[in-house]
Amino acid sequence: MNLFLNSAILIFFYFILVFIIAIYKKDNSYVDIAWGFGFALVAVYLLIIEKFSVAEIIPSLLIIIWGLRLSIHITERKIGKPEDFRYAKWRDEWQFFYIRSFFQIFLFQALLMYIIIFPLIKIYSQNKLKIGPVYYLGIIVWIIGFLFEVIGDWQLRKFKQKIKNKGHIIQSGLWKYTRHPNYFGESTVWWGIFLIATGAGTSLLVIISPLLITYLLLFVSGVPLLEKHYEDNSEYQEYAKRTNKFFPWFLKK
Repeated sequence: MNLFLNSAILIFFYFILVFIIAIYKKDNSYVDIAWGFGFALVAVYLLIIEKFSVAEIIPSLLIIIWGLRLSIHITERKIGKPEDFRYAKWRDEWQFFYIRSFFQIFLFQALLMYIIIFPLIKIYSQNKLKIGPVYYLGIIVWIIGFLFEVIGDWQLRKFKQKIKNKGHIIQSGLWKYTRHPNYFGESTVWWGIFLIATGAGTSLLVIISPLLITYLLLFVSGVPLLEKHYEDNSEYQEYAKRTNKFFPWFLKK
């Protein structure tokens, strides 16, 4: 229980620090940068504080790699840009902005992070992770998800760098088969961690982690916001008629 409590305390104070930075910078977008770093921080903490086997170090390293890559990518994308349109809109609309921000953005994301990284905490709390077919399957699923996320982001960045593509929608590479390959990849990464965690003899309760991140991406903070952003874009609407929203598949006729 100490491991679960200490991880929760670590995440709580981490987001308080991020909240202070956001107030100083007058930009709540810093919470997006902090998201991946927070997962890496918890994974490093578990490695340092607990005895671990080779089987346990693998999921920790996978989460560290994923978290650092994501936050570095968001940092590069953020440089020189103002506060994200979502947070800027709330800044204009919300009364008691800083209080609401603390609870509805920072503390809420702290809770989400704790639930999503729960399988890793569970692995260390039981200390009996075994390597077997499901463990290897989890690593394969993680790799597939990570490649979708990394390649999707890279293809989008290359597309935007070309002047001729300004104002247009990327429809090539992975984006030909799913409108959100990076979000699909992020969801798949956590399904891989879940499969690895089942090798520790953990209860199926840990399935709440990939279910939650998939639900958030599909119905709350990921896909819906971008789909709404392009609802008046005719090129995007034509693209949407041919291409799956989330799960990769061949073009529709």
